[in-house]
Amino acid sequence: MAKRVAVIDIGSNSVRMVVYEKTSRFAFHMLHETKSRVRLSENAYQNGGYLQDIAMQRTYDALENFLTIITSFKARKTLCVATSALRDAPNKKDFISRVKNSLGLKIKIIDGQRESYLGAVACANLLPEQDNALSIDIGGGSTEFSLIDKKNISNNISLNLGTVRLKELFFDNNDIDGAKDYIDSELTKLDSMKASAIIGIGGTYRAISTALMSGSNNYPIKKLHAYESDNKEFSQFLSNILNSDEDKLKEFGIKRDRFDVIKPGALILQRVLNKFKVKKLITSGVGVREGVYLTDMLRSSKDKFPTNYNTSVRYILDSHVDNITYANQLSRVSKQLFDITYEELNIDKKYRYELAIAAKLCISGSNIHFYSQYKHSYHLIQDALEFGFTHKQTTLIATLIKYAKRKAPPSSHTDKYRNLLPDSEELNTLSYLLSLSIALLSHRPRDIDFTLKFKNSELKIDSKSNLYLAKESIKKLDSIKNISIKFSS
Repeated sequence: MAKRVAVIDIGSNSVRMVVYEKTSRFAFHMLHETKSRVRLSENAYQNGGYLQDIAMQRTYDALENFLTIITSFKARKTLCVATSALRDAPNKKDFISRVKNSLGLKIKIIDGQRESYLGAVACANLLPEQDNALSIDIGGGSTEFSLIDKKNISNNISLNLGTVRLKELFFDNNDIDGAKDYIDSELTKLDSMKASAIIGIGGTYRAISTALMSGSNNYPIKKLHAYESDNKEFSQFLSNILNSDEDKLKEFGIKRDRFDVIKPGALILQRVLNKFKVKKLITSGVGVREGVYLTDMLRSSKDKFPTNYNTSVRYILDSHVDNITYANQLSRVSKQLFDITYEELNIDKKYRYELAIAAKLCISGSNIHFYSQYKHSYHLIQDALEFGFTHKQTTLIATLIKYAKRKAPPSSHTDKYRNLLPDSEELNTLSYLLSLSIALLSHRPRDIDFTLKFKNSELKIDSKSNLYLAKESIKKLDSIKNISIKFSS
């Protein structure tokens, strides 16, 4: 697979383009993203599905600019897919031929099941693992559904429900009851499905989640991917949107260019939530374009990352950590400290993973500026530890890193992120274990040259090497109760 790959997704409402770069076999990051709300399907549904000249010209112009951007990044491969608006259009061949002949871009029209599958592949690989979740991707012309159980994908279904379609067929005629009946009739095709959570994909779902995050609940981090909300909160917000005028929508944070399609999308979601009584809703920042990229990259591994592999962790290691041996040593020591202390220190066993990741990535900011490396690592983790982690996990990992080699996390920090962090005692203990791991490796040994034992609140450190720097570093740490340290040789 080429190191730099561009993906173009031509939807009914928007066209999007992303340029990705691989840093190692399965690790990647985004170099550039842009989109244009071309409304390719505008006035099509009330004209027999025929794409209109003005809408096609807008889309052509956007694609022409996209290709210029792709050239500037020297991407070696461009993958371009089109969904509902083109696959439904009787005059699609005219547009596809024009783009191929004039721009040299080959458009691949994917059917609804494939579109559903691609969105689900992105979610299964790039979101925290879920049991029996239903993905829903609301587009301009269609809505796709898939069942995702851990990494397994099934029941890929596409329905003729879309924001632009409903707007032109029902909302423009003020036939809201007709829209409800139409939606509910389409949703009967999902009668055999059962789900415990909803994963929302696409611009409509993201717009609603963004507005919800920035509203009254005062969410402390600005990261949409993997944002979780409960059914009651989300359903109430959908009702608010459906009952709002444009001034109120603006107050909610809905952008003006979505005013005419946000209510059809909200109505689809409302009817889906009425059908599936789930408790948890998860927002996906990834979708079809990531699915296109991943199925190309992972085609030899059944569209799945290897077991226990995280692409974001690998990307940060590839791009920001020079001394991988030391990073692995920190992770190994932190896990050993956790394993011998967690029962007596009353730490939840689930935090072992977050502590190990924090240890492995804590030096990632050192190539930006050594003296403020943990601060830079903190911001890097908040932004770049994107895929496969819940917001609670990311916040904990970033917090442990920020206060590594320092005092325990202060109340000014913990109060802000209280709903995303463990209780203060557990957090302080985890922070101490990371700081202790860093202190024990102060001399940067080629191989770990000490053993650790913990009994009756005493940590015994045994080594035949000179651990002078480790002893000095440990003295500077804020101690915690139930741990005393003894060196022996």
